[in-house]
Amino acid sequence: MKKIMLLSATVLALAGCKGDPQLGKDSVDKVLKAMTLEEKVHFVIGTGMAGFGGESAVVGATKNIVPGAAGTTYPIERLGIPSIVLADGPAGLRIDPTREGDENTYYCTHFPIGTLLASTWNQELVESVGKAMGEEVHEYGADVYLAPALNIHRHPLNGRNFEYYSEDPVVAGKTAAAYVRGVQSNDVGTSIKHFAYNNQETNRTGNNAVISPRAQREIYLKGFEITVKESDPWTVMSSYNKINGTYTSQSRDLITTVLRDEWGFKGLVMTDWFGGDNGAEQIAAGNDMLQPGTDLQYQQIMDAIKDGSLSEDELNICVRRCLELVARSPKAKGYAYSNKPDLKAHAAVTRQSALEGMVLLENNGVLPLKDVKNVAVFGCTSFDFIAGGTGSGNVNRAYTVSLLDGLKNAGFNVDESNKEATLKHIADEDAAFKASLTDQLSAFYPTPRPSELVPSAAELAASARANDVAIITFGRNSGEFFDRTSADFSLSAKEKELLAKVTAAFHAKGKKVVVVLNVGGVIETASWKSVPDAILLAWQAGQEGGNSVTDILTGAKSPSGKLPMTFPVNLMDHASSANFPIDSDTGVYFTNRREDVGQKDVDVTKYEEGIYVGYRWFDKQNLPVSYPFGYGLSYTTFEYSAPAVANDGKTVTAKVTVKNTGSVAGKEAVQLYVSAPAGTLDKPVKELKAYGKTKELAPGESQELTLTFPTSELASFDEEASAWKVDAGTYTFQFGASSRDVRCTATAEAAASETPANRVLLMK
Repeated sequence: MKKIMLLSATVLALAGCKGDPQLGKDSVDKVLKAMTLEEKVHFVIGTGMAGFGGESAVVGATKNIVPGAAGTTYPIERLGIPSIVLADGPAGLRIDPTREGDENTYYCTHFPIGTLLASTWNQELVESVGKAMGEEVHEYGADVYLAPALNIHRHPLNGRNFEYYSEDPVVAGKTAAAYVRGVQSNDVGTSIKHFAYNNQETNRTGNNAVISPRAQREIYLKGFEITVKESDPWTVMSSYNKINGTYTSQSRDLITTVLRDEWGFKGLVMTDWFGGDNGAEQIAAGNDMLQPGTDLQYQQIMDAIKDGSLSEDELNICVRRCLELVARSPKAKGYAYSNKPDLKAHAAVTRQSALEGMVLLENNGVLPLKDVKNVAVFGCTSFDFIAGGTGSGNVNRAYTVSLLDGLKNAGFNVDESNKEATLKHIADEDAAFKASLTDQLSAFYPTPRPSELVPSAAELAASARANDVAIITFGRNSGEFFDRTSADFSLSAKEKELLAKVTAAFHAKGKKVVVVLNVGGVIETASWKSVPDAILLAWQAGQEGGNSVTDILTGAKSPSGKLPMTFPVNLMDHASSANFPIDSDTGVYFTNRREDVGQKDVDVTKYEEGIYVGYRWFDKQNLPVSYPFGYGLSYTTFEYSAPAVANDGKTVTAKVTVKNTGSVAGKEAVQLYVSAPAGTLDKPVKELKAYGKTKELAPGESQELTLTFPTSELASFDEEASAWKVDAGTYTFQFGASSRDVRCTATAEAAASETPANRVLLMK
């Protein structure tokens, strides 16, 4: 096969002449008409990926435009079609920081992870972060940024939750839409991912998600629908998994009928890297580009065209979309990128943006730190702060500010008596782990967090005498390829011991203890949250993390972050725990398929909880939670008043006045929940429909917030009718500081309506 392909490439190169149309000068129609069949098939396949699957299927591909980028498209010089660059995100551009024979560096800014951005509840802020990210994409010569990721937090242990946003589709969709608008303001594209139902990492390339049409429509697709309609992303990335028996990249129902026909998406769909198992079926489904590209995919498409199972007209549809993408790229427009984005300005963006996403969970009079000069820090993560996740979500940055450094930068006297021993302990455990790796998948294994060192009673007593306050940091790694374990969810025995002994020593001297959580997702808090005096959920805030945490601890900014997911009392309280591969030992499955593992929820995951994900489940069952969806404390207090709602049949308009009744300036995120009247379908107790955030209000200052959404969003999906139905009656609108802290309500009437949808994605 390779000999034939080499011959074809030679013939094509010789065939170029002055009469050939050129992309950018001539119409897409003309260029498409001039392409040979071989060129078309090559063009819808990427240029390969070093180290995976042997040689690339293509000849003469440009592979070193932006070293470290995830992939490139196939160039055709005779038609003026350049190779464009696709680069990973979503916490910042992922490219190689150094290049062979080049003394320059190409570091990128590590911005906050997805869970932190969602915790800001501030779409304007997220858009500003996206704008800074997009500037780096543009100036480093990439064309499409493979972000944002917005799958639903179906279960706390999903290994990729750190780069997703929420258990709620409105938060996920609105956050992603703002992100896309920001990035694409730089004339580069985004690829929203992973479309769809990518809610576990275990056997992610073979798992079959069995989901009802209603749950798909209301929960797992809704965020993507919002993002497509509100931000017009250039591309969408299909996911690895199957939906009801069919790979998503091979589902015409999903990629064409829903995404294009119903939602009006006009851009390109690409596979996740090595996604699916049949190139011809992917093209037939409307999955336009196959990345990173393999010999097998080329042959599958050519064979299908020859035997008539795939028509050239179907291929042409995908080729056209690929041409349209390349034509709008900076590369095709000849943009002379500088390789010098403003990293200093972007460091300031990441530091400031992180402040609004940190969530104050507990505060017993210790924060903000006042009259404090001497600080003791404990926990390995205080010295080794986690900027973000591993895998495709990693960013090659110039530095990471630790909590220790952040406190020192703010002028505190930090007790460093345990620094040397802690750093040696971290290095020793890291070396031991790396020495234990022997298999070919070692590159995908993240280094585990080190076990905690617990100082002696004498050391703790001395520290408590010498210091004004103690700060303990607990960390958790984030990364793709692995789901988290139940052990990762809970504090370890050593962590509990460290917390108990530090707290006892400092409380004995009448001094306070603060816990900082440097984590990417939910952990267990109910059993220990009453032990320290404050808990700050700092998430993973990017390269300026230590400075951002310190800004909150000192009161330079009042915390205004709120949880985009529920913190349960027990892991098994989640409905999805009944159908999730908790503590699976199946390992990493990236390019292979695992069809016969025979373990529950590895081959097939049944979403038996339906629409009852996150707070919808906890409210329906009236289950206690450690912290509810939407929860977050401040250094000030807010009063809600004058609620009003109007529905004109097209738009629901809700208004509420928020007043800062405390003594310091702060922002408040207001959540609008709706409870539907009894109707033909079972409904959640309440559902988030809109949200907004005030400006920074001075003490005593008020602001009227106006929240709007289409009246059609009051509908539920009726599977039997395959239609969106709004029940007639009185709807209650709840203005909340969290899902379980409703401050005021209003009501409005809605008329019955029904909007048909295509009968697709049915159970198989």
